[in-house]
Amino acid sequence: MAKEMIDDRFKKFGSVSFVAVSRVNDFIDYLDKGKLMGTRCSHCGSNFFPPRADCFKCRKSSMKWFEVKNTGELATFSTLTYAPAGFEKELPYTIAVLDYGKFRVFGRTDPAIPAEELRIGMQMKSEVTNTADGKLTYVFKKA
Repeated sequence: MAKEMIDDRFKKFGSVSFVAVSRVNDFIDYLDKGKLMGTRCSHCGSNFFPPRADCFKCRKSSMKWFEVKNTGELATFSTLTYAPAGFEKELPYTIAVLDYGKFRVFGRTDPAIPAEELRIGMQMKSEVTNTADGKLTYVFKKA
């Protein structure tokens, strides 16, 4: 009898991985290659980040990967002084949303950017990097 393999690539992501198995585990392989990816529904054209395996708009599962590249506009941000479980040692940090036009990306700003320098509307780019303990992640940097 063959041993069942468990696709646990998400354990390589972020400070705390709340999911071990996902139908979008290829997201981690792309991060490993330095690419931040979302998914696009081949049926209706809707874009998703974080990536989704199923489209909630047309209810199809015909997703294709697309790369999050170029620059986005800082839509909103907030500096956290209280964190969920697993993120306490990283406080304070700034979360943000970049608007890329047809989709938005939620993430954290580069810790090297003081929150006082952030401005709604400023151009930023998403960049794949590693956490202090070597796990894959991405941050928003000045464009």
